[in-house]
Amino acid sequence: MKIIWLGHGSFRFETGDHVLLLDPWLTGNPVLPEASHDAATTGATHILLTHAHFDHSVDAVALSKKLDVPVYGQYDLMEFWGESEGIETVGFNKGGTMDLGGGVKVSMVNAEHSSTFATREGLRTGGSEAGYMIHAEGKTIYCSGDTDIMADMEWMGDYYKPDIGILSSGGFFTMDMAKVAYAAKRYFNFKTLIPAHYRTFPVLEQSAETLIAALPDVDVIEPQVMQAIEV
Repeated sequence: MKIIWLGHGSFRFETGDHVLLLDPWLTGNPVLPEASHDAATTGATHILLTHAHFDHSVDAVALSKKLDVPVYGQYDLMEFWGESEGIETVGFNKGGTMDLGGGVKVSMVNAEHSSTFATREGLRTGGSEAGYMIHAEGKTIYCSGDTDIMADMEWMGDYYKPDIGILSSGGFFTMDMAKVAYAAKRYFNFKTLIPAHYRTFPVLEQSAETLIAALPDVDVIEPQVMQAIEV
């Protein structure tokens, strides 16, 4: 399996015949060059969305139309887009698991954040925020989405037992590196941990040194944009 960071909270997962795009943010993404947009999205088979904030959702509808692929996400937002945008959506909810075929399954789990998007009438609530457990190739990847530490992480770690964590770590809007280290120690037994949602803006953390130092027994990988991590 290949995990490719597209900057910020955006990722591309290549596994078997599937290419999953998680929160693909292209328009205005300051760390993903426009010249890389096609390479980042070509061949996608599914789009997964954690919540409605612009830096996660702004390109989802256009990509769904361009690539002719469905968008998977929280029921309320998916129903709205299915009706208003005419795209194929699959709306499910926390606790649900979608079988994508080919041995790939996606489980929606809780997150603690917010979820709004801009309309002509002002901000509109886009359902609620979520994270995902991606099951593929005998591994489970926990993609936290934008969240703070939650008590729910205890049962999530115990029940799903994710091998790999992709956790928002930049602070200000989400957990920072120290909180991610705390959560990883207390609730999970990751073999590999990839920080996300950092380095994008000056207000966010710029380095994972704190996380690396706090977790000497975990393979903490600082991702590089458009460079594949093989797991």
